[in-house]
Amino acid sequence: MSAEPNLATLAAVPPPTAADRERWAAADRAARPARLARLRERLAQQGLDAYFGVRSENSRYLTGFALGDGEDRVAGNSGQFLVRPDEVALLADSRYTEQACDEAPDASVVPAYHDLAERWPDLVRGCHRVAVEGAYVSRLTWDRLAAAAPDVELVPVEGWVEAQRAIKEPSEVERVAAACAVADAALARLLPAIRPGMTEAAVALDLEWGMRTHGADALAFDVAVLAGAQAALPHGSPGPRPIQAGQVLLFDFGAQVAGYRSDMTRTVFVGEPTTADLELYRLVAAAQEAALELLAAAAVGGRHPIAREVDTAARRVIEAAGHGDHFGHGLGHGIGLATHESPSLGRQAAADAALPGPTVFSVEPGVYLEGRIGVRIEDLVLFDPDAHRLERLTRFPRQVTVIGS
Repeated sequence: MSAEPNLATLAAVPPPTAADRERWAAADRAARPARLARLRERLAQQGLDAYFGVRSENSRYLTGFALGDGEDRVAGNSGQFLVRPDEVALLADSRYTEQACDEAPDASVVPAYHDLAERWPDLVRGCHRVAVEGAYVSRLTWDRLAAAAPDVELVPVEGWVEAQRAIKEPSEVERVAAACAVADAALARLLPAIRPGMTEAAVALDLEWGMRTHGADALAFDVAVLAGAQAALPHGSPGPRPIQAGQVLLFDFGAQVAGYRSDMTRTVFVGEPTTADLELYRLVAAAQEAALELLAAAAVGGRHPIAREVDTAARRVIEAAGHGDHFGHGLGHGIGLATHESPSLGRQAAADAALPGPTVFSVEPGVYLEGRIGVRIEDLVLFDPDAHRLERLTRFPRQVTVIGS
């Protein structure tokens, strides 16, 4: 793990270049045949004739067609796709036809206007069993497709493409790292300007502006800036509340670069911290360090640990300090085309779920004392035990940071 840079160094990191983006796009085009081949191999193993996908992230991964965040709610059937052994059909209405042809040149673009059931018999002609992303298709749509082609069996599958996406290609890691760098730089530029009296919402807007004007194509998710007792809400939203001296200020935010996302949390002190608040911060830092040490040892040894094992390493530190009930969420989550994806590092992860590699995920322990304070520290790491590598992609310093003086 490399040494942590200072804020001035982080603030000066340049955004991705046009050449970077062209190189990443070329890498995706080159990777798609292998991605599709892996899916087709699994279809053949399961005796299935085709795969029908509706998740926009899976569509982008397999075809290249990219919808903006939330656009799938208004896109109708556009972006949905069917993978056969010898072709890929991509649905698109007139709003997206040109984009689909440009971004997914190897797919057959099929007109679709909220009429999937009517087009379904032609789409699946010659198929007997079709895999469907069952968790993302409504019961009404499922019933309509089944009635439209009664001789075609619909087989619900879950996590097939997501499992592929969890294993990151080098160009995917580069884009997550680039998104981390954009976020790191934005916070490094912002912190020196924060003063008591500024509102959470105003600071959140400044942070968003800093990312969007220095390399981010979009946000990974809405920026959270939470002061004092509000920081005890793990997924709280910034409001018109003024920031006051003596409070903690929790930032949870991420950038999006060429489709890939970052996610980081930092908890800083507005003015000198109290002894109790400082102890709480150091506890969370120790819990994160315990998880990182386990991951580093696993990487050096070429071992793929069970996901729960990593969560347990951090959780034991917090439990030993008497705050086990104040750490309610899992230790981390995968990230890439979606902010939350496989693998999951939490108590609810499958008992035998070993971490894949190379993969990227968050390590984010936290302690939340209702009505008083919340502290969380979150970093993204690249874990690649087969290459004996653990790298922290979030470069922002983790030491105690005091602002507003």
